[in-house]
Amino acid sequence: MTRTNGEVSKELLFDDNQISSALYGDLNRNLQIIENSSGVKISARGTSLCIKGINHDVDIAANLLSQLYELIGKGYPVYSSDFAFGMRILESTPGARLDKIFLDKVYVTTQNRVISPKTRNQKIYIDAIRNHDIVFGIGPAGTGKTYLAVAMAVSALAMGQVKSIILTRPAVEAGEKLGFLPGDLAQKVNPYLRPLHDALNDMVGSERCEDYIEQGIIEIAPLAFMRGRTLSNAFIILDEAQNTTREQMKMFLTRIGFDSRAVVTGDSTQVDLPNKNQSGLLEARNRLKSIDGISFCSFSKADVVRHPLVQKIIQAYETKAS
Repeated sequence: MTRTNGEVSKELLFDDNQISSALYGDLNRNLQIIENSSGVKISARGTSLCIKGINHDVDIAANLLSQLYELIGKGYPVYSSDFAFGMRILESTPGARLDKIFLDKVYVTTQNRVISPKTRNQKIYIDAIRNHDIVFGIGPAGTGKTYLAVAMAVSALAMGQVKSIILTRPAVEAGEKLGFLPGDLAQKVNPYLRPLHDALNDMVGSERCEDYIEQGIIEIAPLAFMRGRTLSNAFIILDEAQNTTREQMKMFLTRIGFDSRAVVTGDSTQVDLPNKNQSGLLEARNRLKSIDGISFCSFSKADVVRHPLVQKIIQAYETKAS
């Protein structure tokens, strides 16, 4: 490492030209992502990289590139988004090992895309789902709460751990009053269940998804349809749980039968009930947090894995107007 005018420079030399090319990306696009995220300047010449900037930023960029180089060498298909996610992880925890997070393969989609956690909290969430019968994932939009839960459900079905997947959510935020909407019942509830359809289609493909639904292997239904049932040998996901009432949450949690697991997801900042204090999710967090077998996982804006602007939007809404 050398120092010039308050800046430092560090050189990295990689052994494999093919791996380093994959690391750099087309037209060095991945290196540009790091430059935009950290403020460092990176110049590439063959398998050699020179990173210049403030000492702390250079260390993080070098650490990130070295770890992602190793991941590619292990067969992990590094995506451009992984550079931003990895930078975020190492900025908060410089000693973090990215392979412990990114190599935790949850599911491989029909498009051959690997679904894996992209933040430390996502990794904690995945491990909690594996080790607990009921898991609550609570946090802002875009943190992967529902998507990862669906991926875990599809994985459990593929491995024969469950016989069915049941996805549910409050059909209308404030009490499931569907009468004013046009069409039959299916047409009324479909817009509210569309995000669950989208996640499934992304993972198993639309044709297989429809086949599973026709066979009853996958069920997507409004929460009101869960009343009176016992859900055994199933992976059950309750989405948008912040908009359940106390009674609805109790009803849902008491549906769970033998050999089943449940994941409840929601955003405590987006309660649409007339009385926000009546949210079943908020009460469950207070009442059930000390029960063995139930895990509560929290996400923050740092876990947002959508477009980079989403994190900034959440930050803007969290900041009080001056």
